[in-house]
Amino acid sequence: MGETGVLERLRKLDVLSTVSEDGLRKNADRAILEEFAASGVKFAANEGSPLEIVYYAGVRKLLDCIVPSVSGVPVLHEGGVYLGTWLESTGTINAELLSRFVPSVAQASFALFADYQRSDGLMPYKVTGAGPAYRQIQMVTPLARSVWNHYRLNGRSDRAFLDKMYRAMERHDAWLAAFRDTRGTGCVEAFCTFDTGHDLSPRFWHVPDTPHLGDPRRYDPDSPVLPLLAPDLTANVYCQRTYLADIAAELGMASGMDWATKAEESLSSLMKFCFDAEDGFFYDVDASGQFVRIQSDVLLRVLACEVGDEEFFASTLRRYLLNSRKFFAKYPFTSIALDDPRFDPSSAYNTWAGTTNFLSLIRAPHAFEHHGRYVELTWVLQPILSAMVRMQRFSQCLSPWTGEEGYTESYSPAILCLLDYVERLCGILPTPEEELWFTGLLPYPMDHGEVPAEETAYARTVDGTVFELVNTREGSTVYRNGELYCRFPYGTRLVTDRSGEPKSLVGLSVRTVDGLLEFGGRAYPVSLGGNEIGSMDRNASESGLDRSSGGTSSGPTAMPGVVLPAHY
Repeated sequence: MGETGVLERLRKLDVLSTVSEDGLRKNADRAILEEFAASGVKFAANEGSPLEIVYYAGVRKLLDCIVPSVSGVPVLHEGGVYLGTWLESTGTINAELLSRFVPSVAQASFALFADYQRSDGLMPYKVTGAGPAYRQIQMVTPLARSVWNHYRLNGRSDRAFLDKMYRAMERHDAWLAAFRDTRGTGCVEAFCTFDTGHDLSPRFWHVPDTPHLGDPRRYDPDSPVLPLLAPDLTANVYCQRTYLADIAAELGMASGMDWATKAEESLSSLMKFCFDAEDGFFYDVDASGQFVRIQSDVLLRVLACEVGDEEFFASTLRRYLLNSRKFFAKYPFTSIALDDPRFDPSSAYNTWAGTTNFLSLIRAPHAFEHHGRYVELTWVLQPILSAMVRMQRFSQCLSPWTGEEGYTESYSPAILCLLDYVERLCGILPTPEEELWFTGLLPYPMDHGEVPAEETAYARTVDGTVFELVNTREGSTVYRNGELYCRFPYGTRLVTDRSGEPKSLVGLSVRTVDGLLEFGGRAYPVSLGGNEIGSMDRNASESGLDRSSGGTSSGPTAMPGVVLPAHY
């Protein structure tokens, strides 16, 4: 089809008519779909592309997961068999992703946890049509990070919402300190399996699913192992406090420094009690002081909470995340290490005992991008997108062996994973740091040579400006308000400000990418290795871009080069 053909398909595409009205709940669904369309987000590929087909099937299914709350305001539900909005996912990472597409629903979903906060400070772990539930804490992604990113992404204008969420999160932090540190370690303790949402995980064998007598302040006094010092819960509070410091500063509060101090205390406790330096891994610590040596996705959760420097992250990549004997399955990431004798590959039921869960997949990008590991992340995006083009139900999990769909359907993390991964691999992604990422890659035919898309086009409207990105194997082209704006080499990411002014290029291939960045009537030579950053020098086009290794301006500097997969 070529660049002209796929661009023409994109421009003719109308989201409102493409997403069939069959089954829409009249005005409710139409209003949500209109807000989605107002973002300007459109995706097109060559005619008959299975990726384009499944993309709009996902948008249709997303509407099923957005329902009116008790007050009538639309909020995001987890979907499938999981009724309601859950703190560990729907109200945090799911809503954070949704904020790029339907921000009003994302904000209303966040607000539920402040609106239904208990008088003693405890937030509900879920809110359903029957009301809030408080039986366990069930925390994974830090709420403060998701709220802060939503606020920055959407113009930093609604300070009343930010203030409301800040005060609620402050009270919730105090509740955790009062009731979930019974051993005085500074760590956050797990009283049951459901505190971390790790259903059926060997991590919690011989631990009850729920707290003692249904009270989140109590654990089974006859348990030989409880309470557990939980690394993922502790990392959550560490990260939460770092973002509360940022929010306090934004609101002009003097408590920002206190949050920074508290965050360091949480990090110190995490490393002192839950980190095994010999294994390079984080483990629960039982009541007798023993490590519970289950290597699980706890590691990825801790890393997604921004624990560790670039050298530490690179080490965990080599040893665990990109190790095909650990978590780097054909369809990564498994929820238990592949070489653990308790590993269960079944995805036929709700389990965190081995199978690849979509919640892990939507939490993973932040861990990688925070450390400038963009190339390594593409090795996760590619096989998962190849599996998703076969999806019909949008399940909770995938088989790590075959990529086949598993338990439940119309699951919002799976749907949002599709939208997010398309945007990260070959779309236009706005960041909270007021950047736009134009990514020049194509989904690769990983499965049986079946091609998800031969070329792609993606559109997004930012501050009234319409941007379009066309990707072919020959290169990538950006159009601005319908006019040719710039070209850059395939295998790189163009980073701009929100107006589209180029700031840098990022190398997204393990190979060195050579070519030209053509912009403003000038050509800038490009030669970038994996994860290298080429910064714009508008005054010296002949010398090319200024190269460095590491993250873009929205992330810290990373170590040079690419961490290769391991098989030991």
